[in-house]
Amino acid sequence: MAEAKKLFIKTYGCQMNVYDSERMAEALGAQGYVTTDTAENADMILLNTCHIREKAAEKVYSELGRFKPLKAANPDLKIGVAGCVAQAEGEEIMRRQPLVDLVVGPQTYHRLPAMEQAVRAGARAVDTDFPEEDKFDHLPKGPRAGRGPTAFLTVQEGCDKFCAFCVVPYTRGAEVSRPVARIMAEARDLVDRGVREITLLGQNVNAYHGEGEGGAWTLARLIRALAKVDGLERIRFTTSHPNDMDDDLIAAHGDEPKLMPYLHLPVQSGSDRILKAMNRKHTAESYLRLIERLRAARPDLLLSGDFIVGFPGETETDFDDTMALVRAVHYGQAYSFKYSARPGTPAAERAGVPDDVASDRLHRLQALLTEQQRATQDSMVGREVSVLFEKPGRLPGQMVGKSDYLHAVHVKDAGAQIGQIARVRVTESAANSLAAVLI
Repeated sequence: MAEAKKLFIKTYGCQMNVYDSERMAEALGAQGYVTTDTAENADMILLNTCHIREKAAEKVYSELGRFKPLKAANPDLKIGVAGCVAQAEGEEIMRRQPLVDLVVGPQTYHRLPAMEQAVRAGARAVDTDFPEEDKFDHLPKGPRAGRGPTAFLTVQEGCDKFCAFCVVPYTRGAEVSRPVARIMAEARDLVDRGVREITLLGQNVNAYHGEGEGGAWTLARLIRALAKVDGLERIRFTTSHPNDMDDDLIAAHGDEPKLMPYLHLPVQSGSDRILKAMNRKHTAESYLRLIERLRAARPDLLLSGDFIVGFPGETETDFDDTMALVRAVHYGQAYSFKYSARPGTPAAERAGVPDDVASDRLHRLQALLTEQQRATQDSMVGREVSVLFEKPGRLPGQMVGKSDYLHAVHVKDAGAQIGQIARVRVTESAANSLAAVLI
C-alpha cells in the first residue's frame, strides 16, 4: 500500500474558512492525503486565506516566503493558496511568488483533486471562477472521520448587500443558499459522528432562502426542522444582517429551546450619517428597535456585534453616536476595528480619518465594550447554566466547554466527559472565561 501523502492547511479568518478547510481536506483525502499539524513534513501546504483584515494579501506573501526553505529542501512539495485572497489576487500570486503551484478560490475548491493531479504532472493551476455547479455536490460523499461535539455547517454563501467597506461580494460572490435536503443530510451525518451542537454559517446567514418542501425556506424554518433531528441538542447561526432579521426568526429565539440565547448582529456604527455612507441600509434607531423585539422574545439573549471606527468622514459627533448605541444595547461580546481600505470597494476611494484619531476612538470604544463584557460575565456568577464540554483543560481533571451564551466555562471534575451537556453553577468570572462546578 502506498504511503499516505501529508496535507498541512493553515486557516485564516472566519468560521466559514474553518468549514471550508475541513471540506478541502476531505476532497484531497480522496487523493490519498492525510492531514498533518506541521508544514515541515507536508507533501502539500494550503493557505486558506481571508481578505477582511488590513494588509491581508501582504501577510499571505510574507507567510509564503517562510516556506521557501521547505521547497528548496523538498522540490516535490506543492504549495497552494485558497480562500478570499486567492480569489482577489488570482494570477498575481503566481507572478509574485513562483513557489506557489496552485491558486483556488472559495467557490471552486471542489476542483482541488483535479488541480492536484495537474500540479503533480508539472503544471501550475489557477481556478477562481464562480461556477454554475454547486461545489457541495462535487465533494466526496460517504462516511467521514469522527470529530468533536461541535461543528460548523455552511448553509449560505455570498452577499448582495455591497457595504462600502466590504470585499465579500467580490470574493464570495452573490447570495446563494444550499437546498434544505442537503443541509439536513449533512446535519444528520454530523450527529451520527458525535456532534451535539451545530453552528449554521453564512456571510449573510439570515438571508437564507434554500429550496425545500413547498418552495424557499427561511432560516427560521430550517432551524425548526434541524431542531427535530434526534441527538442534535444545540443550534447557533452567524453572521446576520439586521435587515434580514424577520418576524419568524425573532420568534424562534423565544420558542425554540435548541436555538441558543446568543446572537451576533453587527451594526458597524451608531451614526446614521456613517451608516448611510457605509451603504448599510438601516439606521441606529431601527437597529435599537430590532434589539428590543429580540429581547422581548428572549429576555436573556446575549448580544455580540461588530464595529468599525475611523470610517472615511467619521466625526467626533458620529463616534459619540456609536458610543451611545453601545451603552443603549449593552453587548456581552463585540469585535471592533479601525477602518482599513480594501482595494476595489467604494470606500477605498475616500479620504480616511487620521490614524491617531482613529486609534484614540478605537481605544475608547474597546474600553467600553470590555467593561460591558466583563459586567456580563460577572453577572453570571451564582447562576446555573448548561455547558457542552468540548476538551480537557490545562489543569489535571479540568474540562472546558461552552455555555448556552457561548461563554468559555471550565470545571475541575473528573466526572465531566467530552460531548456531555451538564448543568453547572458559575463560581468565578475571569478575564475571558468562567469557572463553575457541576450540579
